[in-house]
Amino acid sequence: MSFKETDLDIHKEIEELKSLIRDVPDFPKPGIVFKDITPLLHKPWAFQKVIDYIGNRYIGAGVEIVAGIESRGFILASALAYKIGAGLAIIRKPGKLPYKTVSASYTLEYGQDTIEIHEDAITKGTKVVLIDDVLATGGTMSAAIDLVEKLGGNIVSVDFLLELTFLGGRKKILEKGYPVFSLIKF
Repeated sequence: MSFKETDLDIHKEIEELKSLIRDVPDFPKPGIVFKDITPLLHKPWAFQKVIDYIGNRYIGAGVEIVAGIESRGFILASALAYKIGAGLAIIRKPGKLPYKTVSASYTLEYGQDTIEIHEDAITKGTKVVLIDDVLATGGTMSAAIDLVEKLGGNIVSVDFLLELTFLGGRKKILEKGYPVFSLIKF
């Protein structure tokens, strides 16, 4: 199921999905309005639509690994990997993975952090889709891109359920040379 930006039915469905995302003020810190995707995930039809819209872009594209970022990115990545018949790689905070890892540090909208991936999660030339729930400043995903590049993966696309356009994270990813897809924009 491919869709075009001009398809009115698709726009209506995207707006329905968008309406399910709830704002949580002052989380995780005062002044931040957190976009909570759990109400969308609670609705089977909505979760299915999200995975179908994103996944149908990759049917037959030869994607071998979907890499999701801790923790809400895992939800999307596992369903997407299943949908397109790909493997799953997980990117986690330090000390959470049991085997040898590579790591990357980054700055995000409310602090600094590090993420890791198993050193054997992606091999040279593997076609990879990276996915996370929210594109904000792009710091977390930029670090995830660095991890996939360190392992020699071939990034097909960098995808998000939603994008906070006013924070400009898309630019950071585009500057790294990768296409960006976000289903819902705020």
